[in-house]
Amino acid sequence: MTKSSSQLPLELPVKPRYGAEDFLVSSSNETAYAMIEAWPEWPSRALLLVGPSGAGKSHMAAIWAARTKAMTLSARSLPQADAQALARAPAILVEDIDAIKGEEAAENALFHLLNSVKERAASLLMTSQHLPVQMELRTADVRSRLREATLIELGSPDDALIRAVIVKLFVDRQLVVDIGVVEFLARRLERSLDAVRSFVAVLDREALALNRRITRQMAGDVLKRIDGANP
Repeated sequence: MTKSSSQLPLELPVKPRYGAEDFLVSSSNETAYAMIEAWPEWPSRALLLVGPSGAGKSHMAAIWAARTKAMTLSARSLPQADAQALARAPAILVEDIDAIKGEEAAENALFHLLNSVKERAASLLMTSQHLPVQMELRTADVRSRLREATLIELGSPDDALIRAVIVKLFVDRQLVVDIGVVEFLARRLERSLDAVRSFVAVLDREALALNRRITRQMAGDVLKRIDGANP
């Protein structure tokens, strides 16, 4: 391997594109996406999207937030949020509600928000990697309110979605790649959209550094190097 490629960083800051036109629907996310599209005709005022990291929750949440002009914040920041702004907002996005377990102030803030949304007939979208029963929340009232929310689980991205995302990322970067490279990567990359985005960014930089077209051999070399750095 050349000196230039061996010095490539394996982790690059990659800013995902979260527009509606960038979202790809597959069997692993179609139910959740249909509910995002159905707003404001939701079964309840609050919707909870649950799924593993890289399943597409943040992308769908961003699409909904842009469409509804939602006030957006993380669950852990709820105690410091502008209470008056929250009380007026017709649409609110709260991400990573499972991150507040054991934080009494955040749990109380979430409880009051759930009550407010219900009373005002506002809309609340929440995301989590874990189901409410797995969150180890201390406050019984919060657990009760979360049970009233519409809950939709997302699975890990399926093979079809992984392939489609790989192709789209290459096209977005104006990279010409053989279908064999796509199939090679689809069988080996972590089942996470974030992981796929990060890997394609690294592979793109490798090709630029070497001034060569992306091949299966190059993709395999980068995979081995990353696997070696993350045993």
